[in-house]
Amino acid sequence: MMADLSAGHHGPNVGQAIFSLWMALGSVLGYLAGANAKWHVWFPALKTAACCDACANLKGAFLTAVILIVISMSITLYLAAEEQLDKDAIDTSDGGCCAVFADLFKSLRNLPPSMFKVLAVTAVTWLSWFPFFQYNTDWMGREIYHGLPQGTGAEADTFNAGVREGAVGLLFCSVALGVTSFLVPKLCRKLTPRVVWSISNLLVFVFMTLMVIVGMVSMKGYKDSLVAGLTGPDPTLKGIALFIFALIGIPQAVLFSVPWAVASEVATEEGGGQGLTIGVLNIAIVVPQLVIALTAGPIDGAFNKGNTPAFGIGAAFALICAVLALVLLPKTRGMSNAAFMAGGH
Repeated sequence: MMADLSAGHHGPNVGQAIFSLWMALGSVLGYLAGANAKWHVWFPALKTAACCDACANLKGAFLTAVILIVISMSITLYLAAEEQLDKDAIDTSDGGCCAVFADLFKSLRNLPPSMFKVLAVTAVTWLSWFPFFQYNTDWMGREIYHGLPQGTGAEADTFNAGVREGAVGLLFCSVALGVTSFLVPKLCRKLTPRVVWSISNLLVFVFMTLMVIVGMVSMKGYKDSLVAGLTGPDPTLKGIALFIFALIGIPQAVLFSVPWAVASEVATEEGGGQGLTIGVLNIAIVVPQLVIALTAGPIDGAFNKGNTPAFGIGAAFALICAVLALVLLPKTRGMSNAAFMAGGH
């Protein structure tokens, strides 16, 4: 929607950058709520005999999220203007939920050839990112803080402290994401979107590799005899981990804006329809997430190296995607000079 609203005046890159910025602002508030450990103090009723302090803190954050969603939904329903469809204009000849999916796959034939390359690069990009999204705070709690979620009282408390520290790191990540969102349109104009996309994947490769190294050092190579007495984080490694969390927000700003902008530009220049293009792009995101969600756990268990194998796989996919972005992605305009001048008035 942001790409459509801004396509005629500012260009899709600006629209997606604005979307990325507001997402970053919401993420900052969300991670602040997750990092807070005083929900059970502010709302004592959340804590019960079956729900400890950590459980009550989680319920407090979730309750706040539900309230905010209800408020946001109510404002949207009240302010959004929408035209009611005429019942006579609705085609109900092919009813059923299966018909929707059938029409979707049939419509793939209408996609421009360049769009299939965008889908391929998008899929590999999310294969590299999803291990981080899935295991970031768990990595902080296990590898950096040396805690165990199902361990003894002290081990569980240490793990929970690491998870909260991970939320703080993700807060820094969201701040970096928001700041970088202002720079993405200019970078796309100067370097073209495909180069920016490639550089962002190269940064992900570097940061994922650093997470693997930091995790291995913190866990002493995952040797049980050396890890047995470890409790709490090493201050230096914790600082490095937080620094990595913050810096990874830079390529994350590209992840949340450039793929959709490129897809919108391909649809505008080569046809295929904005709605269909964006819908299919979401499929290229969901399928890799499903693949990682089903395979990362068994792979980690097979190697018995914590979250390190998943991050190693993510780093490998990021490096592959950095090359694919340069080879496969079409040469889109990024943002025309006319659109840039119009945006400056």
